[in-house]
Amino acid sequence: MVTEKEVLSGLRERYEKARRLLEEGIQTDPTDQPHKSRYAARQELLALRAALEQLPAHSENHRSKLAAVLLTLGRIGLDTDELSEGEKNLAACITLLQGFERQPETVLVALNALNQFGILWSQREDVHKSKVHLELAESIYKDFKALDQTPINISDLFLAPDDTLSTDSFLNLEKTHTLTLYYLAQVYGTLEDFLKSAVYCHTTLKRQLEFNDFDPIDWALNSATLSQFFMENNGFKQARHHLSAASFILDKLEEQLLKETPGSEVHDAKMEILKHRSADVARCWTKYGLLLLTTSKDRLMHHADDDDDEDSLSCSLSSDLTKLKLSENSSVSAADIARLTFSLLNLSIYENQMTYKFILTYDDAKIVFPVVKHWIDKSASYYTMETLASDHLQIMQDLSQLYKVLAFFEDDSERQAKMHKRRIDILEKVIVDLNPMYYMSFLRQIWYELAETSVEILDIKIDKMRSLGDAPSPHALKKINTLAEQSIKYYTKFLDSLKQPTSEEMPSTFTPETEKAALGAYFQIGSLYLKIVTPNKVNQLENSEKTLEAYRSLVNYCASNESAAIKMKTELSLCKEMVELLPFRIQKYKRELQVLE
Repeated sequence: MVTEKEVLSGLRERYEKARRLLEEGIQTDPTDQPHKSRYAARQELLALRAALEQLPAHSENHRSKLAAVLLTLGRIGLDTDELSEGEKNLAACITLLQGFERQPETVLVALNALNQFGILWSQREDVHKSKVHLELAESIYKDFKALDQTPINISDLFLAPDDTLSTDSFLNLEKTHTLTLYYLAQVYGTLEDFLKSAVYCHTTLKRQLEFNDFDPIDWALNSATLSQFFMENNGFKQARHHLSAASFILDKLEEQLLKETPGSEVHDAKMEILKHRSADVARCWTKYGLLLLTTSKDRLMHHADDDDDEDSLSCSLSSDLTKLKLSENSSVSAADIARLTFSLLNLSIYENQMTYKFILTYDDAKIVFPVVKHWIDKSASYYTMETLASDHLQIMQDLSQLYKVLAFFEDDSERQAKMHKRRIDILEKVIVDLNPMYYMSFLRQIWYELAETSVEILDIKIDKMRSLGDAPSPHALKKINTLAEQSIKYYTKFLDSLKQPTSEEMPSTFTPETEKAALGAYFQIGSLYLKIVTPNKVNQLENSEKTLEAYRSLVNYCASNESAAIKMKTELSLCKEMVELLPFRIQKYKRELQVLE
């Protein structure tokens, strides 16, 4: 007669065989049979399930054992894309445990099963069902923690009564709960409850630190990515904290790698990944600085109304989300936002390098400028023109924008002009050898920015000339004309790049991405030709004709594209007026030239 001990030993052997197949066998499965070990493990588990179902449910916690088998079968179904089979086994597991989920021998099985159901329904794009299962897992975890009992690892369920339990069950409980929170973060993001999602993302990162359960590179990138959400909603204090945490973790990793013996392929690969991801975090810091400056600029240009009570997520009166006034039906609390910190990390050195408060004066801006410039230089040293040209071009565009927003805070017009000139130098340098076949989108962006920047300098020069009151010097006039011609050149390059390749004609309809920019270029070209100062009647005539041509292009396009007319309402009105008036000026120049002849 088979003893109960022998029965338990047989059950354990089958379970261990299945576990080895899932943990070790899948590592060596051939590429043409990627699920070979999973299928083999399933056969063992099905046999184990049949054996367990023949035993009394009350004997030796067979309920938890059977639930563990059903959970593993469910996971195999999901991993092999047999979702219906996976769902059937997971549902059987949860049904079997109903009313027993909060016991030491079942809690980890229940939490893992509910997490798997959360994944399954997310894959099926039924986020509400996913949310129900994950929130139940969150509730079970909290209830079990309140009981102050020791959970039992799933693998320990098949041990003999006198065997020693493993000591990492508490850690596995916490890791499983961290996964629940991670999945909930994704769910709330899909439901567009972005602040709730951000709170769960932060909590996930915080728990990974507390339980030392993280990869430094992944953790730093996730923290830096989360900072993007905060800064885009004026939570600059929270964004700075998460960026500081990312830099802290990467610096600690660098210290560790520098202590290792260099030269091995593994070590060199780790260092290369670190340099790459450090450059990515530097780019996130760059975005932080630029966004802080541009948001500050916008606030100064558009003063908040007296009745602005910060009742929206993207509050305009504070750069700290703890000052955000939450609505009564908000899914997060003020306490949730107040806890968006990593108390285990000392980040003061990093945070003290960069303010989170809105910029008010040039003195404030010039403190921020070199810090952002440092991050730009760091990212550009990795993303070079020779190795990663597209990224380098974006970084140089960021540098141009840094000078642009700094110029806004500068009161001295001469220094403003020099900052814009610096932008032109930066952008012209990077496009010298760009191949239009591969980089046309960048060329269009940069040509347009060069044209706009030349206009900004031109306007500064004209304003200064008018303020002096005296007749402008020949040098001043030459500078104005040069800037106007330079701007026209770049606007024209942009427009020429939109021509149809076969006919060299402009398209009857621009793409949605280029339409407004193209019409803006027509308008600016027309305006710029009028700003050119020349005593030569022939040149005056030519410039007036080119102005008329540019304005007519805008008017004719809007006549055929009603939506464009709405977008360009102000410019269109002026162009229509000028199209009526300019022919008279042109005729006047022609008559004057006839008299001179």
